[in-house]
Amino acid sequence: MVATRYTQWDGTQRLKLDADKVFEKLAEYLSYTDDMRQAMDWMMRQGMDFDGVRVMGLEEFIEQLRQEMRQRYRDFNLKNALSEMEQKLEDILNRERAKLESLKGKKPGVEEKQRELSRLPRRLSEAMRKLESHEFEDAQAKADFDELLKEYENIRDLENFRDRNQHMFHGPKSLGYDEALELMREMERMRQLEQDLMSGNFETISMEDLQQILGQQAGKDFQNLKQVMVLLTQSGYMAPKGDHFQLSPRGVRRIGQLALRDIYQNLLKDRSGGHLTDHRGVTEMRPEQTKPYAFGDPLNLNLVATLKHALARKAGVPLELRPEDFEIYENDYASSSSTVLCLDMSWSMSWEGRFAAAKKVAMAMETLIRSKFPRDFFAIVGFYTRAVELKLKDLAEASWNMGDPFTNLQDGLRLASDLLGRHPSRNQHIIVITDGQPTAYFLNKRLYCEWPLSFGGISMRAAQETLKEVERITRKGITINTFMLDDSPSLRAFVDKMTLINRGRALYTRPDRLGEYMLVDYLAKKRKRV
Repeated sequence: MVATRYTQWDGTQRLKLDADKVFEKLAEYLSYTDDMRQAMDWMMRQGMDFDGVRVMGLEEFIEQLRQEMRQRYRDFNLKNALSEMEQKLEDILNRERAKLESLKGKKPGVEEKQRELSRLPRRLSEAMRKLESHEFEDAQAKADFDELLKEYENIRDLENFRDRNQHMFHGPKSLGYDEALELMREMERMRQLEQDLMSGNFETISMEDLQQILGQQAGKDFQNLKQVMVLLTQSGYMAPKGDHFQLSPRGVRRIGQLALRDIYQNLLKDRSGGHLTDHRGVTEMRPEQTKPYAFGDPLNLNLVATLKHALARKAGVPLELRPEDFEIYENDYASSSSTVLCLDMSWSMSWEGRFAAAKKVAMAMETLIRSKFPRDFFAIVGFYTRAVELKLKDLAEASWNMGDPFTNLQDGLRLASDLLGRHPSRNQHIIVITDGQPTAYFLNKRLYCEWPLSFGGISMRAAQETLKEVERITRKGITINTFMLDDSPSLRAFVDKMTLINRGRALYTRPDRLGEYMLVDYLAKKRKRV
């Protein structure tokens, strides 16, 4: 018998984490960068929430640590940090000076020793170092100095610490030598801990120092953060590559599933309604669902169920089959299609989370098609100054291109058309996600880039050459649907012309609604159950 005991949360219970939850958080950060290391670094620095429980990030530990340091600046001052040691040395010197004075004229070399003492440096540690070579005449002064010399390194370090930081410690409490020494050591540990936290190297961060300085709760929070890192590296979603990690094929697939799930969840919230299609193609049998046969249905007969109906009505042979006995498998009416998603990777896509939203949609669509419509062809083309095909394994770590900031939609459409040409289908589509009009194009195999005539204006030649490509694509029977992430008049005017030529569609949407628009639109073309 299993007994379960429930107790009130008292803060000591450890947060239960699993690799899926942790990787889901990483996927969110990865939407905004093409660098796995950067995504992991952001995640570990910013922290994360799991089911309402906060896992502190490195930045929060650093801020807590700095608050502790600022508190010490406000509480203490170092004005008298070395007064005790300075007084000890002064007492030693006074005894030695008195002894030398008593020997003056009686012993050779006394005057020289008096001059040595008068020329001692003002800095305590330097004076002590100078006195090491002094031959004391007073035996007690010599013994006391040897005892003081044992503190030489501490005194030197404290002097340096005071010189560097005295202006920062402005509190009301003056610290004596021992207290100041303890404070110095504590501040050194704090600064070392601060550096280790800033470096993000978990191996060098001292748990002992962290708990002593920030408390037991901070120690538990840091253990949770370390657990996050362990789960990430052992999840199987990432694979080592040299001195860092990259997404494994499993990780790439998981990100696509997460993107698709998020978009579907938004769809369910909004209840977007039905989206009927005008396209019908081959049917796909659904063996898990059956229904009585009706005139016009494909006769995908469920033989066992049909015979049972006949036998239930009248047992024995010969069987008497009637039309109402027939039971068939349900069918999905779907049309196979070939689709290329053209993703704008120009610099402006970095604004307002546009590229993150577009990348998420691309991952979701790839997952949807691979899992639900495996006969369909789907490819992704990224376009900036040039166009490139993006494979799934590269997509999760793709980002906008700062080095090639222009927008070559012409090349993107050309490459998309080439890919569709290799996968012929009755339904061929190009989906364009963009936030700006073209600013680059190829002419006679030569690349041209041009800035718009004015801010928000249009690059005339780039637009003309792109529209010529649209005409070529239209003649191939390919439909272009454009999702605009910017509503500037110049972009709208250009897309309107493109749509007029191609007789496709143009939709303006926000980055946070892009996925819902596109998936509904894609599914509307794919399926209608009758």
